[in-house]
Amino acid sequence: MTRPSRPSPTPRPGPAPVSPVQAEALRSRTLPPVEEVRHGVWSLSFAFGHGIDDHSFGYLVEGSDGRLAIIDPGWHGADNLERLGAALATIDHELSDIDLIVVTHLHVDHLGGADDLRRASGARLAMHAAEERALDTRDADAEAADADVDRWGVPGDERDALVAAWGSGRRLLSVEPDLLLADGDVLPIAGRRLTVVHTPGHTSGHLCFVEPDQRLVFTGDHVLPRINPGIGLGGRTAANPLDDYLASLDRVSALDQEGADALEVCPGHEYRFTGLTERAEALVAHRADRTDDAVRALDGLLAGDAGAEPGSGSGPASAPAAPTVWQVAERMTGWRGGLRSMSGYVLGSALAQTEWHLRGAGRAGDLAG
Repeated sequence: MTRPSRPSPTPRPGPAPVSPVQAEALRSRTLPPVEEVRHGVWSLSFAFGHGIDDHSFGYLVEGSDGRLAIIDPGWHGADNLERLGAALATIDHELSDIDLIVVTHLHVDHLGGADDLRRASGARLAMHAAEERALDTRDADAEAADADVDRWGVPGDERDALVAAWGSGRRLLSVEPDLLLADGDVLPIAGRRLTVVHTPGHTSGHLCFVEPDQRLVFTGDHVLPRINPGIGLGGRTAANPLDDYLASLDRVSALDQEGADALEVCPGHEYRFTGLTERAEALVAHRADRTDDAVRALDGLLAGDAGAEPGSGSGPASAPAAPTVWQVAERMTGWRGGLRSMSGYVLGSALAQTEWHLRGAGRAGDLAG
């Protein structure tokens, strides 16, 4: 299936793909076909909805009893359900053979198709309890997000659009799980040892799944080969999502081994790869760079000079007013195209991450609000 074309993004450094088929589909902006990853494990792709030119991966896992589990059934809609049915036919299965739907996290490109599939197959839906809580509290969280937009000092010409995309104008899915998963659980798939690893950060209830026997790890959006995943994008928590994310990267990195025993990473986007530890280290380094960027921008504003280095002593004699999150983010240099090039949900994520990075650096007290 070929989707509407658009210019390919500038390639980012990352590990080499294990799957040439997935790498070529990413380059050509097409949907990759069903691919056998290991015996009884297949990858398949789902198109995004709302005209967005992208796709996510789902993974089918066959038990010793011939029943199937699917990890991340993609975006909702008849086209993706039909695509799943066609993919199943190529491996001599049908929708009724699926008895377990497992989601790594609550985002619509991973969870969206769950109810469609549950109705079509009778399968149970499993997720982490924190994702269920986030879905249950979405209205209260949305109102709190509106207050964040005001506290961040978002200019009037941006505020309404940001509230619509990030705050009370945004609506999450309404989905009730049948089974709640916790860290260390083993998925109920006959003859399989697929273990749940709680990896909060991207969302508070994000999960990865490890099968040591076949040296596979399914990482959802926690670790991707080239994309630097956003953090704190699902439910409000008392913890700093940045701290959670860094701890979760350390955790999955510790699962990996070298050489022939290295885990093959089955992510939610882009392509499969090996080198989990190295990729996790690169993501940690990216977050450290982003923290440094935010601190430099904040220190420049406090010094009254956007270009001032921390501790330089430059700036006016009287201390300037405490900067807003918007002012700090606007002066950060790490955003592609700058903050003003962003809009909607992406803009909200950038502002939230700016605040979390400054909190992690112990500098939240220097911000207005």
